[in-house]
Amino acid sequence: MKTEFVKINKQNNNEIIETVNRVLKNKGIVVLPTDTVYGLMTSVFNFDGQKQIYKLKNRSMKKPLILMSDNIKTLKRFVSFPKKTEKIVMNFWPGQLTLILPTTELGKLLTGGRDNLGVRIPNCKILLDIMAKYDIPLMTTSANISGKESAKNQETAVEYFNNKIDLIVDGGKCDYSFESTVIDMVKFPYVVIRKGCLDCKKLLEYI
Repeated sequence: MKTEFVKINKQNNNEIIETVNRVLKNKGIVVLPTDTVYGLMTSVFNFDGQKQIYKLKNRSMKKPLILMSDNIKTLKRFVSFPKKTEKIVMNFWPGQLTLILPTTELGKLLTGGRDNLGVRIPNCKILLDIMAKYDIPLMTTSANISGKESAKNQETAVEYFNNKIDLIVDGGKCDYSFESTVIDMVKFPYVVIRKGCLDCKKLLEYI
């Protein structure tokens, strides 16, 4: 496989969006920048692509991918939002926060029966524009080999995945260059699964 490369600049956003859309619609796998770290991504409906992501990363199948969308309405098709999440998502999305929430029946169907799923709306314009145009959410995980540092720039992503995936999009260094904070809100008391770039103390008044 030969990996395609494109670089984001102020003039080519539409071209980038169309290129990514083309690859995703052809059941491809892409590396895209986010506000946190670069991510390996494919359509939520591309099961073969998701399996391939696990292989590429040497990732345990017990560790679920994260579902990203550009809007909450779409995410509600896959997970249920408890009332306690309303102020949290209003104040921290789009942003560097991943919430683990109970899956809906569709969510269970698309995750092999899992009863929970991590979801996020990232604060990254090009990624939000891509998802809005594509109109299908993406299953994603950090762009790295399990146990190695997540890619924070295009160069590291190339080192990991050149000629192993369909497309790598160069968006420069990520704004935060650190993974999102992950909170399990399936049941109370809620648990911080991963301390990321969003300060957990900022969340306390909303939980």
